[in-house]
Formats: sequence, structure tokens, C-alpha cells
Amino acid sequence: MNTKLHAITDQNGRPLSFFMTAAQVSDYTVAIALLDSLPMAQWTLADRGYDADWFRDALKE
Repeated sequence: MNTKLHAITDQNGRPLSFFMTAAQVSDYTVAIALLDSLPMAQWTLADRGYDADWFRDALKE
């Protein structure tokens, strides 16, 4: 069984929040939980798995 790490870090790469899931779990599923723990940020860097209108809209809120 493979795993995937979903994480939020500060500008220095220090982890602020993270979830480990099975590899087949969708990024969408974990993004909901990560957004709840996301501090206000001036910019966000994410991989292609988070490239969706719903994610950008949620970040604006």
C-alpha cells in the first residue's frame, strides 16, 4: 500500500499542518480538511492535483 502526504508549510518549509492518506485518495478529499487549517497567506503554491476552480474559489474566501 502506497501513501501520500498532503501538507501546508510556512515560507521556510516548516510543516504547519499535514495529513497522510492512502495513495489512491483524491487530493480533493484532503484539500477540504487542509483549507480549514490554512492560515491567511499572501500566496499559495500547490501541485497540479489542486488546480481546480473550486480550490481557487475556496482560497479567496
